[in-house]
Amino acid sequence: MPINGTSWLTRSNGADQPRLEAFELYRFYHSADDETAALSGVSLQLCAGEFVALLGPSGSGKSTLLSCLAGLEEPDGGHVDLMGQRLSRRPEAVRAALRARHIGMLMQSANLFAHLTVEGNMTLQMLLAGTKDRVKLDALLDVTGLAARRRAYASQLSGGEAARAGLAVALSAGHEVLLADEPTAEVDAATETVIVSHLVEPCHGNGDMALIATHSDALAARADRVLVDA
Repeated sequence: MPINGTSWLTRSNGADQPRLEAFELYRFYHSADDETAALSGVSLQLCAGEFVALLGPSGSGKSTLLSCLAGLEEPDGGHVDLMGQRLSRRPEAVRAALRARHIGMLMQSANLFAHLTVEGNMTLQMLLAGTKDRVKLDALLDVTGLAARRRAYASQLSGGEAARAGLAVALSAGHEVLLADEPTAEVDAATETVIVSHLVEPCHGNGDMALIATHSDALAARADRVLVDA
């Protein structure tokens, strides 16, 4: 089922310029003669300081929406603005530069480069964003409980450790926008509590903005806004 004709244009802080804005997004996938609409006319505005949960059943287009918002996929219709700049239908190098500068990404899997350690993945993320803050890197490793696993590779991590490592990488560069896809799907309740706290704190503490696709009631309960497929 697609996210169909959904408009989330109400701002929680109307005086602020949206950090991330989507206008009438459409996205179609084709297999032979079959066409599937993943997004059908989706609009939204997300502002500084917001921690927003995106709810919808599996297959409703949540992951596709996050990919379009990050510029990883191009929408077939509509466009995305990031920090007041057009992101859609720009050359890949331009989209990649904007993404590296402004967006932290936490996907369901493949958040870590297999040939790099946890610390190496975090360092790479910082370098791509043009920052290098050793104190922040060490602090993130401590708060995510990974200080002793900083030199471990992805194949050496448990499911919960990998989820926390992906979070540490996504937060390491201090981006203004965080997009996360089911960040607590593969972890236990205790680990989920830790992850949610680290997702919320940069929004309420630093004025960052996060959009989290989730099925988790615990995560949705911490959100400032909950967006549900209409």
